[in-house]
Order: sequence, then structure tokens, then C-alpha cells
Amino acid sequence: MSKLDSVLKAIDAANAKDPRMDDGQPEALLYGQRMSAECNRLFPNASEVLQIAARGQHIERWVLLRADYPEGRAGYLKWRRDLGAHHATRVGEIMAGAGYSDEDISKAGAMLRKEGIKRNDQVQTLEDVICFVFVKWYFAPFAAKHPHEKVLDIVTKTARKMSPEARTRALSEFDLPADLAAAFEA
Repeated sequence: MSKLDSVLKAIDAANAKDPRMDDGQPEALLYGQRMSAECNRLFPNASEVLQIAARGQHIERWVLLRADYPEGRAGYLKWRRDLGAHHATRVGEIMAGAGYSDEDISKAGAMLRKEGIKRNDQVQTLEDVICFVFVKWYFAPFAAKHPHEKVLDIVTKTARKMSPEARTRALSEFDLPADLAAAFEA
């Protein structure tokens, strides 16, 4: 088994322990598989480190619950930072166990902590994959539960995180209502 296959298998084993279910599977496991599929589709020549970061994006996400953090934006941002650090640490441990270099582990960690978004191509590429997965798999259920103003706000924030190329591609791949599509045109 290759180092890459070993790491992906270990991430899946960790995520298979997620007590939350989505479509009959552990939620983090399904999310990781969707991330890998979308990464492979959008970026078929992705580096091994990017493939690992995509699969490990939500590794053990259930161990740090949003409900354990204060309400509001500051609490949300602290939770997200702590999650990114946890994901980077866990993926780094798995990569080290498989024999990846400290440099590769550091690169994956930076991607998972979102360090250098809009400045680091690999971090931006991972963010583009994350946004595509959200729009493809999680947007419709989110939109069904929230008022249109909140949906528009989230779509606008999602589009802002994406590279110009990814926004253009999203417009060609997703059939969005005009006001939501406008967020991707900005």
C-alpha cells in the first residue's frame, strides 16, 4: 500500500467513529469522501499533500462541538480556529506515521488551518474544493432551513472565499437563482 493510500485509509478509520450520521454513514467519513471526489474531479493532478488535506478537512470534527463555544461571531471564529488546529495536528500525526516529511506535514497543516488563503495556491485550491463540496452537497439542505437573507449572506461569503476561476466554474456547473448567482459574478 502506498503512503498516500495508508494516510487516506487512516483518516477514514478515524472519521468512521463519527457518531453523527448523514445518508446512513458517519458524517465526517462521508464528507471526507466527498472532498476527495471533488478534489480529484476539479484538480486531477493534485499533489498528494492536497489530496490528504482534502480528505482530512473534517477529521474528527465531532470532538470539538460548536455548542461548547460562546455564541456569536467571536465564539464561532474561535471554534473554527481550534478545529483547524485539531485537523492539522491529527492529519500531521497520521502523515508522520506513514513516513511523510516534516515539510509535507507542514504544508498540509497550513492548508487545514487556512494559512495564506488567497496568497498560497495550495491553500486556495483546498478552499475552492471546500466551497464546491458545500454548494454541491450541503447548500440545498442549508437553504431549506434558513431565511433567504441568511442564504444570500452565506452564498456571498462562500463566493468571496473562492478563486476567480472557481467562481466562474461554479456559475457554469450550478443552476443558481439570479440573486445567488450574482454573488459568484462579483
